[in-house]
Amino acid sequence: MDSKVSPPTLTEELKSQIGEKDGLKEKLLRMCRQNKLAAFSAGLIVIVLLLALFAPAIAPYGEAEQDLLSRLQAPSAAHWFGTDELGRDVLSRILYGSRLSLTIGILPSLICLAIGIFFGLLAGYFGGWIDYVIMRLADVMLSIPSLLLAMVVMYTLGQSTVNLFIALSLTSWASIARVVRSHTLSLKESEYVEAARSIGVSGWKIMFRHILPNCIPSLIVLFTLNVPSAILSESALSFLGIGAQMPAASWGLMVNQSKQFLFTQPWLSLAPCLAIMVTVLAFNFLGDGLRDVLDPYMKNQ
Repeated sequence: MDSKVSPPTLTEELKSQIGEKDGLKEKLLRMCRQNKLAAFSAGLIVIVLLLALFAPAIAPYGEAEQDLLSRLQAPSAAHWFGTDELGRDVLSRILYGSRLSLTIGILPSLICLAIGIFFGLLAGYFGGWIDYVIMRLADVMLSIPSLLLAMVVMYTLGQSTVNLFIALSLTSWASIARVVRSHTLSLKESEYVEAARSIGVSGWKIMFRHILPNCIPSLIVLFTLNVPSAILSESALSFLGIGAQMPAASWGLMVNQSKQFLFTQPWLSLAPCLAIMVTVLAFNFLGDGLRDVLDPYMKNQ
């Protein structure tokens, strides 16, 4: 009876050499013990995600609930962050706005990740003219400021949430493709890949089953660093009036709507700005902590 034996992946080879103590789970636990700021940031991100998920149950008022008799009130026990020019509770708007801001930050980052992985694997594994075309396209994308490219896409396709997803999904894939390509170039000549080729494993299966799993640590770090960049881009586009549109609530749109009250009712701008700053810093600190423990080129142990 014939039996097929698949070649071991690099991850399996490394585990057999250095033991399970250096697995992904153990590295994350070590990060939590050694990097308190990264661990605190991870907990803060979980809290922000839970607040966004359960915003309808947590928010004291509705997303668009108006009380014109209570417009432009200062922070108080009834309205912790005050009210805006339409009498809407700012805290409730921030909680509801976190859903759109985080969604626009996370989903385009996932799309960029998928695009970058696909093109990076193709370029690194097949090489030749495929590598040349993909890398020159990546060079063109990297030569254009991401915010400017997103603005061009929004002006071309029109102002809508879907177009905002498209615009932000086109801005970061090139850097991810370069990282995946470099990993693929270093791994495709490994013994376990040669063993897979010798028993007739297809190139596509080698790329996605034997090479891609060994790129995951670097991709996790890139993802956590791309999310805050996407959140800032969405906030900038919404502030300029070409991002999220009313009646939707997003942090950048809230800053745009409150800029006329900056010197008279500063809490209207301060509250969403603090939400953006805290969330972006949390993702950045978490990304730095993950890079220290997952990036094989980092010496911090």
